[in-house]
Amino acid sequence: MSSIHPIEYRYGTAAMRDVFRQERRLAQLLRVEAALAEAEAELGMIPAEAAKAISSKALSGDVKLERVKQIEKEVKHDLAAVVYALAEQCGDHGKYVHFAATSSDILDTATALQMKEGLEEVERLALDLAGVLAEKARMYRSTLCVSRTHGMHALPYVFGLKFAVWLDELVRHIERIGEARKRALVGKMSGAVGTFAGMGKDGLRLQKLVMGKLGLGEPLVTTQVVSRDLHAEIVLLLSLISCSLDKIATEIRNLQRTEIGEVQEPFAEGQVGSSTMPHKRNPETCEKVSGIARVMRGLAVPAMEDVVLWHERDLTNSSSERNVLPEAFILLSEQLQSISRVLKGLEVNEERMLRNLGMGGGIALSEALFLSLVQKGMDRRRAHELVSRLAGESYRSKKPFSEIVRSDPGVAKLLSEPEIEACLDPKNYVGLAGELIDMVVGSADSRIQRAVKPPSRGRAS
Repeated sequence: MSSIHPIEYRYGTAAMRDVFRQERRLAQLLRVEAALAEAEAELGMIPAEAAKAISSKALSGDVKLERVKQIEKEVKHDLAAVVYALAEQCGDHGKYVHFAATSSDILDTATALQMKEGLEEVERLALDLAGVLAEKARMYRSTLCVSRTHGMHALPYVFGLKFAVWLDELVRHIERIGEARKRALVGKMSGAVGTFAGMGKDGLRLQKLVMGKLGLGEPLVTTQVVSRDLHAEIVLLLSLISCSLDKIATEIRNLQRTEIGEVQEPFAEGQVGSSTMPHKRNPETCEKVSGIARVMRGLAVPAMEDVVLWHERDLTNSSSERNVLPEAFILLSEQLQSISRVLKGLEVNEERMLRNLGMGGGIALSEALFLSLVQKGMDRRRAHELVSRLAGESYRSKKPFSEIVRSDPGVAKLLSEPEIEACLDPKNYVGLAGELIDMVVGSADSRIQRAVKPPSRGRAS
């Protein structure tokens, strides 16, 4: 049977797709049931031999997805089908499966386990990308190019600073992952409306034991479900990371324009850019990243809508989350691995960068000239008007800005030829770009080390 959704066959890392496969979801649900039974036995709520049987069968792989689906067709309840399928395997001990728990205790806790694994894969991919960005920032620390504001040439720039800005942004996302992990990766074992009524006096101890076995945090309080602001936080974080990847992809797409030609996506031998135009080498991977970002931003809306539920819960979040959570994690993993691949093989045309920087014969150095005139005693407004007039003459006459400047008596009166030459040398007007790159790259490792927590997967299923 062929796949339908592109995340099944086209997008995402294999590891991330595995997190959300039906078989893996079932394994996580059973893992929670096993932890629940073990904890209840420790507290004397069910017999120890029952817990041993339940845990053994839950983790053995004997509960098959096909059987769960068969039962679900009869009972029309997904979690009940899991409970019944597990109970079938446990014989006389089956009556203690899911003891005192409500469906959301198992479902929400399993979802937290999925999000935990998903965040670990996101973090792995983000760390790989951070290494690429740091390497490129160092590699192009002294590579001159022109900056652009409003799409127009601004001042001389250093190409490596682009990577440093992206690296700083990505490290903030890695820090956010660490913060969100502490807050949002919580399960629950508090019963039908969150009061622990079915668990009795040891309800809080039971929840603590279960979450400890699974390596998850404990919520302070819940209703029948874990509050969905926590799920929304995760989806919004993934969407925000996606925006930053879109930012990188958009810059590369712009710099690859034929008229600019400063960078180019890697293009494999035998790759086809167009079915009819053999010369085409299109930024298709970056365009894919930008296209996926549109979906990712859209996923933030239903995630926020899911925060609002009736009373102690309704079911409007369920169908939404079945789509939003897998899509958000899987699509982001596709973006992360795609951008890393593009940057690792990025073709950089430094000669074209210098040529673009030199367009207009030094007009990108107008600010340097303007400030030098002010430093020599010219009134600021007058200096601005003078340089603006010279730039206008250059545009209209198509003569190089440097030639217009050298022929102006007002400039010559205050600046010597060597001083004019120094003003119009782009190497002299990149400010602290190199130091900024060093600061970002130098601090990235320590910031990441503080943010990244070694994976704690609990017991393997």
